[in-house]
Amino acid sequence: MGSDINRMVDAGFIFPGQGAQAVGMGKDLYDNFPQAREVFDKAGAILKFDLKKLCFEGPQEELSATKNSQSAILTTSIAVLRVFESSSLYAAFTPKFSMGLSLGEYTALVGAGSISFEDALVLVRKRGEFMEEASRKNPGKMACVIGMEISAVEALCKGFGCEVANLNCPGQIVVSGKTNNIELFASFAKDKGAKRVIMLDVSGPFHSSLMAGARDKLKDFIEKVRIDTPRIPFISNVDAQVQSEPDKIKENLISQVVSRTLWEESMRLAVRSGVKTFLEIGPGQVLKGIAKKIDPKLEVKNLETSQDMRQPVTSV
Repeated sequence: MGSDINRMVDAGFIFPGQGAQAVGMGKDLYDNFPQAREVFDKAGAILKFDLKKLCFEGPQEELSATKNSQSAILTTSIAVLRVFESSSLYAAFTPKFSMGLSLGEYTALVGAGSISFEDALVLVRKRGEFMEEASRKNPGKMACVIGMEISAVEALCKGFGCEVANLNCPGQIVVSGKTNNIELFASFAKDKGAKRVIMLDVSGPFHSSLMAGARDKLKDFIEKVRIDTPRIPFISNVDAQVQSEPDKIKENLISQVVSRTLWEESMRLAVRSGVKTFLEIGPGQVLKGIAKKIDPKLEVKNLETSQDMRQPVTSV
């Protein structure tokens, strides 16, 4: 691990959420770094099944199941983080904020030293199971609305019993609700001025009141887990504020299951605080694409493979 004296770039550490999973993720690091092997092997022992085989070999359908994808993304992201922390590249960055998109908040809290990897893994496994169960009881969908003002989307949501679920970047609003309601909402949104409405490939109406059952069950587990004051400032999706009090972090993690995700506001808070460079730590490049829509001038470096760890800082 490099010396703080040598660090050059203030950076926001950002961690992906559900949907970033892909068969093969983490295998390159597992094959090349003992830090990654330790993380994957520990995860398999805790969960009592071969998580690395699921990540490395699939099948995609099983990997994408909510109860599996959440554990898999957290584990892969932490494996990437541990390899990064042990690399010479780490010395080039000063972590100013730790933040994650929805599920990624758990990874961000591990990265900030607020919660142990072991506890976070158990929590996200339970979170995924409870969300799957809630989705079976309240079947629903999510749709991404492009090119429509938030006030118009909210008004239409009220008419069809839907809810705004994600505010990730300008011009894109994700809506959640029961299957029939979302389908009706989508057809009317086009008539009300939306440029496009894209049905998302998810298994339930996440970040809505239809997940209340999952929230209530997860609450018991979160309240029992030890959460410490983050060593790196942590920005919460629920209120887009820096949160350092363990009790408030727990409260927000519980609320997060049914609350809208304020990712754009969270990113803008980091930018206003002087951060212009972000490291997307974990599988995929979803957050890079979102960041560029928030502010095209932002620099985002993806960290996922052994090659990424060897790239010079000037390539950010």
